[in-house]
Amino acid sequence: MFWETLITTFGVLFLAELGDKTQLAVLCLAATKGVSHSGVFVGAAAALVLITLLAVFVGRMVGTYLPSQAVHKVAGAAFVIIGVLMLLGKF
Repeated sequence: MFWETLITTFGVLFLAELGDKTQLAVLCLAATKGVSHSGVFVGAAAALVLITLLAVFVGRMVGTYLPSQAVHKVAGAAFVIIGVLMLLGKF
């Protein structure tokens, strides 16, 4: 069960992060002259670990009070709403 969850999580996040704004921001930082590439890597990795830890903590708390299907629907709706707002230039 652990390995299945680990591989699924890695695959989903790896594909979701390809070309997203976080990756592009890190690319721009790394392309800046005089910037430590190892500093960019460690800073980006630490930020991703921290935000993931927060997401797991909040997800676990929410999961104790709401069924996972409701969480998926709310997250999907929020994703769509944010996407529409971004397209309209309001976000």
